[in-house]
Amino acid sequence: MRFFLHSYQQVGYKNNEFWQWMKAHWDEKIIPSNIALINIFIFLLLWFDEWVFETITYTSLSLVFFVFTFYWFGSVARYRPKKVKKPLIYTSRVKRLLVPFVTLSSLFPGLFTYMSFTGTLPFLNLPLPNHFTGLLSFDLLMLLIGWGFGAAFIPFYLLLAGLTTKPVEKYIQKGFKKQARAKLASMPDLKVIAITGSYGKTSTKFMIRDLLKERYSVCSTPGSYNTPMGICKVINNDLQSHHQILILEMGARYKGNIQELCDIAKPDIAVITNVGVAHLETFGSQDVIAKEKGTLVDNLAEGDVAVLNADDSRVAKMGAGRPEISRILAGLEHGEIRGSSISYGTSGMEFDVQAGDYKEHFQTKLLGAHNVQNLLLAVGVASHFGIRLKTMAIAAANIKPIEHRLELKQQGDIFVIDDAFNSNPVGAKNAVEILSQFNSGQRIIITPGMIELGEIEAEENYKFGETIAKANLDFVVLVGEERVQPILEGIKSKDSASLNVRVVNSLFEANELVQKHARPGDIILYENDLPDVYNE
Repeated sequence: MRFFLHSYQQVGYKNNEFWQWMKAHWDEKIIPSNIALINIFIFLLLWFDEWVFETITYTSLSLVFFVFTFYWFGSVARYRPKKVKKPLIYTSRVKRLLVPFVTLSSLFPGLFTYMSFTGTLPFLNLPLPNHFTGLLSFDLLMLLIGWGFGAAFIPFYLLLAGLTTKPVEKYIQKGFKKQARAKLASMPDLKVIAITGSYGKTSTKFMIRDLLKERYSVCSTPGSYNTPMGICKVINNDLQSHHQILILEMGARYKGNIQELCDIAKPDIAVITNVGVAHLETFGSQDVIAKEKGTLVDNLAEGDVAVLNADDSRVAKMGAGRPEISRILAGLEHGEIRGSSISYGTSGMEFDVQAGDYKEHFQTKLLGAHNVQNLLLAVGVASHFGIRLKTMAIAAANIKPIEHRLELKQQGDIFVIDDAFNSNPVGAKNAVEILSQFNSGQRIIITPGMIELGEIEAEENYKFGETIAKANLDFVVLVGEERVQPILEGIKSKDSASLNVRVVNSLFEANELVQKHARPGDIILYENDLPDVYNE
């Protein structure tokens, strides 16, 4: 029960996604061999009960099933991973979910255990045919049905518990949304900046915050808080009367998600980073994704501002037919705000920014051309608020990489590029290309590939394998034997016979393997770190 509850929390308490996870782990976790066999035996007993009880003594049969059951179910190691990156957190929502979950999970085995030992059907007072008196005064068949089927039904009870608590959760969320809207209404001078896009939302959010805080009092959502309840929590708990600007990150996995967030906090400035293939599995196509992201621009009123990625054709078109709003376009190749002359070093990255007639040299601890693009969007927002380009360059030098997003660290004599939270084709390609530019020692990558890309997942992971092969790395560690097959195929498609590639089953095995091979001066890239729900 604890294992399935943990998995349910990791997929965001969403029944449809938990069902997809169940189907993917059907033989391993849902109906494993021990549960399948015990239920097969139950059906055989039901079918041949007269012959069985006439041929085998009741004591012998009970002893056989006791031994088998103890052997099969005596250990829960299958459902107890040795190490987890994100443990189960007993939030208020989990505690509410536990009430119907525990009740439903206990009902079936409890009812059949009662029938087994009393020998009667509840409420009907009818005797059971296979109830024996004496030392073993219970109905073996009823006991087996109750616990055999009860164990198999646990994940389904969790789905039912999720449905049961859904109206309660909606009511609670409605209250939080109402409170957030009322608070924003009480601050009419507050400017709300909303950021969305397939990738780079969190990075861009913090860049905007760091540039604006040079002059303004800024409140922003922490980490990847981009859901309705995450935004409400920040507005209700963190937003104070002295704040002048509120920066919100808005995520979307399904159609209508952006509008739901805009209904809580209407944006004054909309920032669109890009339209990629993240969550393509739930949207179906990039055009649908673009329409959903464009909802943010649609919510702008007269006089509001859209800051857009000029190098993304879908994004650059957003709001083009609305002369009542201002549009600021920024990009490496197009737009009124441009970036150029990018160079890397172990201390970070340098590049030039051109904004109209002004040009400034930027130095930052960040890595990657995509981070330059994100910073150009932040420059676009800051320029709207009247901040000078030179002031932005000073602020940019102090921007720290987001944890687990191309975060350059030094651990003793070894350098680590931590890109564990960045699972998308563009970011993955950029990370590998950046790794290839280091010459301090061996260039090592640890990756399980990318997920949630729908029908193109295998294709994109194949391309990722090609990128790895072209980068001429020294050591490649792939995590997850089945999942990384497209990556392996992509690597083998190129002239990569000399490339040292190893496949392991978990991140922990990968770390142990690299520790044995690493030498001083080596650079290790951690590209995407799947949740436990995928690793197990």
